[in-house]
Amino acid sequence: MMNPIFIVLPILTLLMFELGLELNIRDFTLFRYRPRPVIAGLIGQIILLPLLAILLGSLFHLDALFFIGLLLIACSPGGSSSNIFSMLAQGDVALSVSLTALSSVITLFTIPLILGWATQMTGSHTGTFIQLPIGALVMQNLILTLLPIGLGLLFKAKFPEKAEKIKRKLHQISFPALLLLAGVFFIQHYKTIAAHIGQLGICIILLIALAMFSGILLSRLMHLQRREKRTIVIEIGMQNAAQGIAIASSPLIFNNSTIAIPSILYALFMNLILLTYIKTVKK
Repeated sequence: MMNPIFIVLPILTLLMFELGLELNIRDFTLFRYRPRPVIAGLIGQIILLPLLAILLGSLFHLDALFFIGLLLIACSPGGSSSNIFSMLAQGDVALSVSLTALSSVITLFTIPLILGWATQMTGSHTGTFIQLPIGALVMQNLILTLLPIGLGLLFKAKFPEKAEKIKRKLHQISFPALLLLAGVFFIQHYKTIAAHIGQLGICIILLIALAMFSGILLSRLMHLQRREKRTIVIEIGMQNAAQGIAIASSPLIFNNSTIAIPSILYALFMNLILLTYIKTVKK
């Protein structure tokens, strides 16, 4: 059986390179000029989403591997497709790009901390001890996340016209590439997914719905504009599933396809729910 890591690695690299093509240096400094929406987005994504995953995973008594997988997707950075979704929702695209970039950098540090705690906690409570090589996790995320983003930024600075053309092409193929990944993963693991789709599926749908609701509450607390609110809801609800699958499937880290199942289900439900949200807010 082919390891999905050989599909997800090029897809994740392309998605991160595409994000780099979207970015400008000022996207990392938006906080100085518009702190409230940036704070709202980062609180929702970096703090609230993992807490919601811990709460739901405990309430649903998920198996240890699914619990770690759920927490993995919850503490992953925002997905690069959120920028497109924000545009479709007539949201604040500049804010979306900034939040995706900032979360991609911040989670380089938070993912090892959260997953390190999760593996120790599940081991002490269930007896299922899962090794998490922190060094390999950090190195893989640097190579697959930060490096392609940096290369995209550099390429855009050197060849702006070519970068714009490549960006448009990547916009067209990124979503079909994720669907290909999902299809391959389902074919390989359909028995496990079918056996747990009820409990795990409901848990993931609730996680996405509560994340989006948290975005609405944070936007109201911060007195954000309508366009900012739509972007915050999308950013908190849309995670980088490709990175979650890469970490779960990597021979250097977990090397466990079961841990990747929550990420692939999250990707499917996330797109369906957020497309419905976009259709609703645009009426």
